[in-house]
Amino acid sequence: MKKIFFISAAILLALTGCVKDEMYKGPSSIDKVVFSPEAPTSITPIEVTATVSGLQAVTSAVLNYNGSSIQMTGSGNQFKATIPAQPDGTNVSFSVTVDNEAGFKTTSDNFSFKVGDPATDWSKLKLNEVYGAGADEEKFFELYNGSDFPIKLNGVTINKDEELTWTGIDGYVVPAKGYFSIVGAKGTAKKNGGFKSGFSAKKSVLVELFDPKGNRIDFFQRGEKMDSGEWGAGLSGVKGSWSRIPDGVGKWMITDSITEGVANSTSGSEDPDVKQ
Repeated sequence: MKKIFFISAAILLALTGCVKDEMYKGPSSIDKVVFSPEAPTSITPIEVTATVSGLQAVTSAVLNYNGSSIQMTGSGNQFKATIPAQPDGTNVSFSVTVDNEAGFKTTSDNFSFKVGDPATDWSKLKLNEVYGAGADEEKFFELYNGSDFPIKLNGVTINKDEELTWTGIDGYVVPAKGYFSIVGAKGTAKKNGGFKSGFSAKKSVLVELFDPKGNRIDFFQRGEKMDSGEWGAGLSGVKGSWSRIPDGVGKWMITDSITEGVANSTSGSEDPDVKQ
């Protein structure tokens, strides 16, 4: 009789253990999701961290954002992934999904944020190189952005000889620490709309850059107005371009190298006719 009792007890214990194991098989819990920084800009990647709990080990953690997915990395109860920097004004919605070894899937609530850059520092936008010695389709004005954020040129204008010659439109952007070239004079636009007027390397000229509110933020002037009150007085010809050395902050210098869209030469010669 004792033998039968011991066998029955062993069977009962085994069955109880199986039931206990089954009872603890269930979904993981996503206890906390945080992202940093909480006010991202267009140059800031966003790190997302999920804290997970449960008796079953996590086999996969995925960050889902704006139609894209990233596999999260980590161990134990914390998993991380980074959303790449997004353009200014982008609305980002994201969630985290985890799978565990018991085959259960858990998805967090949705979280969201909006990417926002600081107000544009127009003092960082400069005329950086001007070239008027080639054919009309080769002549250009180059802008340089000395700030750490892209600058949108919608509404920015350039006057040549005190008359409007170019207007920025939506989609024209100067990258941070980057260049933007307007190539082509007198309707021979090759890049970014070209400019309406002519430009000669052997005449007096005034090129002015204005922000969207009409404030002059930079200029290039060579020579003076004629007695008639117009620009275009004859001056000695220049075969190269006029470049700020160094980019964005230096004096205007004549350079033999034409560096449209890239960093300016590191040396050049002074032009006594150019106003600094």
